[in-house]
Amino acid sequence: MKSTLIAPSILSGDFANMGREVEGLKSAGADWVHIDVMDGIFVPNITFGFKMISDIRPHSDLTFDTHLMIDKPSRYVERFVKAGSQYVTFHLEAEPDVDGTIAIIKAAGCKCGLAINPDTDVDKLIPYLDKLDMALIMTVFPGFGGQRFIDGSLERIARAKALVKRYAPHALVEVDGGVTADNAAEIISAGADVLVAGSAVFNADDRAAAVARIRGE
Repeated sequence: MKSTLIAPSILSGDFANMGREVEGLKSAGADWVHIDVMDGIFVPNITFGFKMISDIRPHSDLTFDTHLMIDKPSRYVERFVKAGSQYVTFHLEAEPDVDGTIAIIKAAGCKCGLAINPDTDVDKLIPYLDKLDMALIMTVFPGFGGQRFIDGSLERIARAKALVKRYAPHALVEVDGGVTADNAAEIISAGADVLVAGSAVFNADDRAAAVARIRGE
């Protein structure tokens, strides 16, 4: 595994040509494909669902990192696994039965992540960390791409990394929101293992160069 994984978010891709967009990520040097699913209830935006994932799955052998920004995700997590996801991450704030949802994802043969919004105490991850494969720290409020990295997020990332080292050394820390080549080094230094980048990759004239700059190469 590379020291820092780059997971471009297809939210910033061309929806009319998503198969081609996903195909190009491997040659651009990306490690994962980040798939933002929004329901218009948990967040004020709607993106796509199971069919998008199953349709683009044949276009890439990269890890599909599905981020559910949906209300009560326990209702649907198995279907996202069956659609082709290797990681399914849901929000602590969106699910009353966190332990049960983790169990469903794991039973379906998928790795599980738990996400928290910028205004949620990082320590609320503690009861679940030993069951998780990844903790996702949001550095913008979820719902829209292209937002600016929130000040104070580096401290939250560092806290999450410290907790992961203590309770779940096998797990990754992922950071999503406002990641650019300009701030990536600080985010990595704070403890991020996986960087989600949308517009910073998809809007670049040279996507391979953009991925390399974000990774610090």
